Amino acid sequence: MAWVKTVTAVSVIALTAGAADAQQKQVVTGPVAVYWMSAQTTSGFGAGMMGGGAAGARPSMGQMMGMMGGGGGASKTLTLQLGSARKPTGEPTAEHLPPQALRAGASLPLVTPRAQPTQRTEETPSMPRDYQKPKGRMLIFWGCGEHARPGQPIVIDFAQMAGGKMPAGMEAMSRGLAVTPMAPPSPTRNATYGEWPNEKTRASVPGNGSLVGDHLIRGTYSPDIRFSLNANQDFLGPLNLVTNAIGASGSGQLGWGAVPGAQAYLATAIGGGENDTVVLWTSSEVQASAFSLPDYLSNGDIARLTASRALMGPQTTACTIPQEVVKVAPQAMVQLAAYGNETNLSYPARPADPKVAWNIEWTVKVRYKSQTGALLGMDMPGGGQRSEQRQAPGAPKTAPQTPAEAVGGALLRGLGGRIPRF
Repeated sequence: MAWVKTVTAVSVIALTAGAADAQQKQVVTGPVAVYWMSAQTTSGFGAGMMGGGAAGARPSMGQMMGMMGGGGGASKTLTLQLGSARKPTGEPTAEHLPPQALRAGASLPLVTPRAQPTQRTEETPSMPRDYQKPKGRMLIFWGCGEHARPGQPIVIDFAQMAGGKMPAGMEAMSRGLAVTPMAPPSPTRNATYGEWPNEKTRASVPGNGSLVGDHLIRGTYSPDIRFSLNANQDFLGPLNLVTNAIGASGSGQLGWGAVPGAQAYLATAIGGGENDTVVLWTSSEVQASAFSLPDYLSNGDIARLTASRALMGPQTTACTIPQEVVKVAPQAMVQLAAYGNETNLSYPARPADPKVAWNIEWTVKVRYKSQTGALLGMDMPGGGQRSEQRQAPGAPKTAPQTPAEAVGGALLRGLGGRIPRF
C-alpha cells in the first residue's frame, strides 16, 4: 500500500501547485502619472449657489446679482490636474495639447503652483467679544411629491443646537450617503503636480467647445499621455428647465429635458422664510444629507445612489416640490444637477497572462456634470416670454417683483447671516 500513499501525496502536491498557479496575482506597478479632467456644463442663473462653488462657500451679493444677468446660454468649465511620481531635473513644465474642437487654444499650460510658506500660530480658544447666541431655525425636507412625508421637516433650532441639544431625526440626516471620497492629483499627493486654469492663463472653454478628438499631455516630469475621446465622452449637454412653476395646489413643479449621457439627477432648493427661518429641500428619497454631495461622483456611487433613490434615475424628467416647502419658502432658489459616468483610460493595456507584470505608465479620468439653477416659479433669463407666477394658497399677496428684486429680497432676507457658524 506504500505506493498508494506515494501516489496520493504526489496528487495532493500537484493539486496544491495548480491551485496556487490559478490564484497567482498579477504584479501591478504604477501608474507613473495620473491625469484628471473635470468637465462641467452650466446653464441658467443660480447654478453654483448650492454646491457648484467651493465647498461651504456662501455667495456674495455681487455674485448673486451677476448670476441674474447670465441669460439662458450654457457655459463650460474644464479643470485639468496632472500628478506624477517623477521629479524633473529643472523647473517642472507640462502642457495639454487639446483637439481644435475645444476652442480654448493650441496649448493649455499645466502650471506647478509655487509652494506658499506656512506660519504656525497657536491660538487660545476664547469666546468672541461680540458673540451673540445664534437664533433662528432651519427646516429640512426631502423627497418629490405633492406633500412632505410623515416626520418632516426636521427642525434645527440654532440656539438649542449651540447649547448641545440635537433635534429629533438629526442623527439619520447626519449619516450622509457614504460617498467614496475622490482623490484627484494634488501637490501633496504627488511628487510633481501641474494644473489648468492657473495664475498664468485663465483661458476659458466657450459654450460650443468640445472634448472630442485627440489629446496629448507632455512635460518634463511625466510620460507622454496620448488618448482620444469620442462623442459619448464629451461634455454633457446643457440642463434646461422646461417647467418651473408653482401650481394651483401650491406645490412646485419642475420639469427638464433629458440630458444625453446623464446617469442620474438631483434637485435641491434653498430659501428663507419668516422669523429667521432657513429652508432646505432635496429630491432624495433617503433621509440623509444629500446637500453635501460633491460636484462629481464615481460610477459606483452613481449606480448605488440611484438604486437607493437618493438620486433620480436617468429616465426621470420631472419632480414636484411638496406644498409644505413652497408654503414656508415660496421664493426659493432651485438647482438641478445631472451626473455622467466617468471615462477611465490607462496605458499600456493590461496583459492577459497573470504571470506578466502590468507596469502602468499613466491613467486618465474624465468626470462629467451638468447643472442649472433658477428662482422657483420664474422663467429663466433669456428664456422668452415670462409666464405669470402663481402663489401658493394662503400666501400673502405681494406686488409683482422683478427677478432682481426677488433674489435680492427673498434670498438676502432668508439667508443673509442666518446660518450661524458653530
